[in-house]
Amino acid sequence: MPRRDASTAPWEEGTASVELVAVVPCLLLAVLVAAQLAVAGHSLWSAGVAARAGARAALVGGEPERTARRALPAPLREGAEVDGPSPVFVRVAVPRLLPALPDLTVRAGARLESGDG
Repeated sequence: MPRRDASTAPWEEGTASVELVAVVPCLLLAVLVAAQLAVAGHSLWSAGVAARAGARAALVGGEPERTARRALPAPLREGAEVDGPSPVFVRVAVPRLLPALPDLTVRAGARLESGDG
């Protein structure tokens, strides 16, 4: 039988376990929210990169819609909307980590002119 410290009351035994059980769901929710924010940020960043690639293609006489779509990561290409040619706008759906989350889309646009770098 484990020894009890004289300062520990008998009704306080096991409180750490109860506190851990109460905190774990909150920690999991915080991790899930942070991960969903990271996925949304990546989607927005990818849409911006694709819009800039499409704008470059439009500037040199290429195909801005095709170029912008190819600049997107493969999971974001399905359902992506590209409007152009100047400015080029790319709209993508943010992947959901849980099916219960609402649908969210992000949109980015870019325009390049012959004097831009």
